[in-house]
Amino acid sequence: MKNLDKYIYLDHSATTPVDPEVYAAMEPFMTNQFGNASSLHTLGRRSRNAIEIAREQVATLIGASRSSEIVFTSGATESNNQAIKGLITHYRQKAPQRDLHLITCATEHHAVLHPCQYLEKHGLKVTYLSVDRYGRVSLADIQSAVSDETVLISLMHANNEIGTIHPIDKICQIAKNTGISVHSDAVQSVGKIPVNVEEIGLDLLSISAHKFNGPKGVGCLYVRRRQRINNLLHGGEHERNRRAGTENVAGIVGLGKAAEIVHRTLEQKFAHITQLAELLRQGLLNRIEKVFDNSPPNCHERIPGIVSLVFTDVSAENLILRLDMEGICVSSGSACASGSMEPSHVIAQLGINAELAQSTVRFSVGHTNTVSEIETTIEIVSRVVSQIRALKLT
Repeated sequence: MKNLDKYIYLDHSATTPVDPEVYAAMEPFMTNQFGNASSLHTLGRRSRNAIEIAREQVATLIGASRSSEIVFTSGATESNNQAIKGLITHYRQKAPQRDLHLITCATEHHAVLHPCQYLEKHGLKVTYLSVDRYGRVSLADIQSAVSDETVLISLMHANNEIGTIHPIDKICQIAKNTGISVHSDAVQSVGKIPVNVEEIGLDLLSISAHKFNGPKGVGCLYVRRRQRINNLLHGGEHERNRRAGTENVAGIVGLGKAAEIVHRTLEQKFAHITQLAELLRQGLLNRIEKVFDNSPPNCHERIPGIVSLVFTDVSAENLILRLDMEGICVSSGSACASGSMEPSHVIAQLGINAELAQSTVRFSVGHTNTVSEIETTIEIVSRVVSQIRALKLT
């Protein structure tokens, strides 16, 4: 088995390594500072204080006006479900006879699509917006989709497979004029580009710690003051009676510390990741024939770090496995279903055929990567692609 220290890790959009500062901040709350944050004794009060510090750190990162607008969860999947189901059930409870409508996008993460599909089976009207070749939604399409029944627009800030940034600020302007709430899954943007909920005008926003060097299994939902949503979980009065369940103190502390670190280092990391991603993108496009970019050509329309490429006449599954043998970790624009490679729903929406969709590979760069690693990756990918194509022709 290959030494894990020797791998070149280019799958940071899937997850990131925990920052040593984050681990150090968490460690006491997994050992001697183990108190339940709901307890009144000293150990409990220390845990409660640590949680409130983390709440302030997250609020600062995303520009929330009050730390009380941060609700800690198990991650973005729970946050997305709470935002969408919580808002719809609130409206149904408030006006049971009212027809409700939600607008989202066909390229959303399944953590948004599946709750929408679930609610659709129970009477909710849902519009799934289409996208162009680079995953961009049309503001005109959003405006056209709005009706008197629309209560929520849920669109991710940046796509997890191709990096496309949606113009959430402009979408919020459309919603503001009609009294519609806006939720955004910001898993791929928070920690990579500046995100300020007040400036954007968002009502709800989902975050996951492990996407910016925090621990797995913890995240949060930003809920603007006076924004009403019903609880997803019941069984306790935790998180100001908004999310039942004993708080994951160590995880929350880790999320807070990761937020504090990225808040003070974002500009530096942005420049480094952008440089490496563009080096990788241009290196692969220039060195290998018949390779196409799935991300928007304008760098301002995509987050730094994601490089999604179609390698014509190459199976993504084959390329990923071959690269893994060479010590490079990447992922695919396709998902494995029932033992066969099915095109990713995101890539399929870009209008390219199924064969090309199954030739898509996503490289995602992190701040821990180096120029040397990127140069090595370009050399190895070029060689492996040539070998795969040669075998296909013989």
